[in-house]
Amino acid sequence: MGERRYPGHPRVGVGAVVLRGDEVLLVQRGTPPRLGMWTFPGGLVELGERVFDAAQRELLEETGVRARPVDVVDVYEIIDRDEEGRVQYHYVIIEVLLLYEEGTPRPASDAAAVRWVSLDALESPEIGPAVARIVRRAIRVLENG
Repeated sequence: MGERRYPGHPRVGVGAVVLRGDEVLLVQRGTPPRLGMWTFPGGLVELGERVFDAAQRELLEETGVRARPVDVVDVYEIIDRDEEGRVQYHYVIIEVLLLYEEGTPRPASDAAAVRWVSLDALESPEIGPAVARIVRRAIRVLENG
């Protein structure tokens, strides 16, 4: 699959923006980049895999939750550089809105923890910087059909 750290090209990933009522499912990252940060479950798209399928697979692998994909709500980029300015990580993440179907969240794969978070609590400093903005977009997608 190639190196994730100091890659030769950007990696394409998915984030699963799972809504259940007035809550969103977040995982605490157990690996770099963004180690310890609360964000959406997700991971890399595999060769030949469709984006919605990747979002469902990564969600199930990381949390044990099943959800139905609705639409793409955002594209988010992570470009982290080291002290010398070299690109250490470069991800292009397609954020997919999914609606919860079943499963009790439990951390697995590279998630350190998993929990449902109230939409009112998304401005916490331990939650990734784009999470609230992406959730607002997801809600607009749902409201506008």
